[in-house]
Order: sequence, then structure tokens, then C-alpha cells
Amino acid sequence: MAMTTTNPALRETIFDRVRREDDTAPMTMTIRGTAIKTGWLLGILLVAAGFVWWMSLTPIEAAAGQAARFAVQPVSVVFVGIGFIGGLILALITIFRPRSAPWSAPIYSAFQGLALGGISAWFETIYPGIVLEAVTLTFGVLAVMLGLYAFRIVQATAWFRTGVIAATGAIALVYIIDIVLRFFGVGVPFIHETGWVGIGFSLFVVTIAALNLILDFDLIEQYARRGAPLYMEWYGGFALMVTLVWLYLEILRLLSKLRSRS
Repeated sequence: MAMTTTNPALRETIFDRVRREDDTAPMTMTIRGTAIKTGWLLGILLVAAGFVWWMSLTPIEAAAGQAARFAVQPVSVVFVGIGFIGGLILALITIFRPRSAPWSAPIYSAFQGLALGGISAWFETIYPGIVLEAVTLTFGVLAVMLGLYAFRIVQATAWFRTGVIAATGAIALVYIIDIVLRFFGVGVPFIHETGWVGIGFSLFVVTIAALNLILDFDLIEQYARRGAPLYMEWYGGFALMVTLVWLYLEILRLLSKLRSRS
């Protein structure tokens, strides 16, 4: 079975390269080991995000009976910039040199934590409580997708892969076009708006991001079955982090649109 996914960190070519470069390495990757490594990476991301959250938010005195509110500090922009740039560099290093994953994946998670902490702080000042909702939903979706895959309720069939890959590619194309158009002072209509079209688009993107987790689980399982080296446990955890970061950001966007309508 060909190993196919939209996640750039999980591709057939990655496994072939690892097999060529490490044909004498101990082939001991396990699903349990990958789950443990993923847990470590999530912990690193949450610690980094928590640090930025603490540095970025300043409590605002609220009237009696009102919910606590915060003001975001300008330093959060610095953290977001460092986080995304550093995360991109570390992601490329990890993808092109999987053997580096035991050290590059944790650093990637730390950088992403800096970025997500700053972004989350900004959203929290506008929509109090939204970050807790987004984090809860992200882990809830992860648990549901893992359960659906583990019990084979949803399987990564050829048709399933084709549909998810096509949808993900279409989303990426829309985002790229939107970025280009924004250089000219315009953007793709509706997708950033709080109308039902914008909400529907965000809901669709969240759904596709969630379905990508099924492809990731399937690829990690195939890596383990085909005897990948031990360091690929870190690589598999890194690949899952890529999808989870995307899922969290899209859930945050969706919730902000829903909050804007209330």
C-alpha cells in the first residue's frame, strides 16, 4: 500500500530516504514509543505557550460581577514572529533530515509554542475564554479521531486519502491566493468574514484538518510495521504536531467568527 498523506512530514519518499540512509540502523520504532514522544512534544509546546501567555497578558481591573479581562503586551508580536520563523526553519530541517528529529522536533515544538502563545493571548483579549474552548476542542477532536481510527470506524482507504488530499490542496490554494491578493489590498471574499459563508468555510477547514489526523495515524502505523529506525518515533510525533497546530489555529478562527456573531 502506498503511503500517502497531505502532511509534508509524512510521505513515502521520507521512508524511502530513511531506509537508504539507515539500512543498518536498529529498526525498533513502535506506535507506543511514538505516542510517548508526541506527549513530550505537546508538553514542550504547552510550556512555551504558557510562558508567552504569562509574558503577554496584563490583567485589567474589572467591575464587580464582570469577567476578568486582559490587555495584550506588544512583546507578543515578537514572540509570534520568532515562533513562526523558527518553527518553519526547524520544520524544514526535520523534514529534509529525519535523523535530526530527536533534537529538532522538541525545538520546533518550543518555537510553535511561542507563536501559539502570542496568538492565543491576542484572541483572549478580544474574546475572553476562547483559548480554553479552542484547546479543549482540539484535544477533544484528537481523542475522537484516534478512537475512530483505533476501532477502525474510519479507515484511510484509497478514496478517503484522495478526498482528504484534494480538499487540503484546495484549502492551501485558497490561502495562497488570499495571501497574494492581500499584497494588493484585497483578499478572497467571505472566508475571513463572520457571515455564514465564512463560518461554513472555517468549519470545512476544521473538518479537513481533523481528517488529516486519520492519515497521520495510518502513516505512523505503517512506518512502525515496516520497521523504521527508533528516531522516527520523534519524527512521527513531529508530524502529528504539524497537523495539531494547524487544527488548533483553525478552531480558534472558527470560534472567533462564532463569537463575533453573538
